[in-house]
Amino acid sequence: MSGSARPFRLVVLDRDGVINQESDEFIKSAAEWKPLEGSLEGISLLSRSGFTVAVASNQSGIGRGLFDRNTLYSIHRKMRRAVRAAGGSIDCIVFCPHLPDDHCDCRKPAPGLLMRLGRRYGVSLQGVPVIGDSERDLAAARAAGARPVLVLSGNGRKTRAELDRLHVPVECYENLLAAARALVSEAEVAGEQ
Repeated sequence: MSGSARPFRLVVLDRDGVINQESDEFIKSAAEWKPLEGSLEGISLLSRSGFTVAVASNQSGIGRGLFDRNTLYSIHRKMRRAVRAAGGSIDCIVFCPHLPDDHCDCRKPAPGLLMRLGRRYGVSLQGVPVIGDSERDLAAARAAGARPVLVLSGNGRKTRAELDRLHVPVECYENLLAAARALVSEAEVAGEQ
């Protein structure tokens, strides 16, 4: 059918280690936020191919007092500007400000952030790719009924080695750009059927 609307396609990205460089000291300012090679192009490719891109990120640096919400928002403004300059768009960013010991339902590996996105968009998360670099990202995706996807950037190589040791299979790509290419190719094939 010509002229029919594209199906709604959501993809959820972790931030640190997937879009930007990871830091054991936390990303505490916009100046410290640096995109990973290929990540901006990956988001642009997803956006131009009809995916709605959302970000779900643990940000316990707020709970630890390392930075405040206004600083986090300035980091996210810088990230969104960089993505726009590359021709892409991030539609929504959700984050958990809590500490691991707070036992909230939003800190990954809990699925709360993903469930919030599902409610926002009015969609089931079944089959929605959730791209992360750590086991907690993948566990949150599984808990939400979504599709866990590992990238080898950030903590990804360490995560992959641990999953291999435990014989846990996982869909895996070199980085966000490689994952985006695979998802776009898959969507194009599905659209032709």
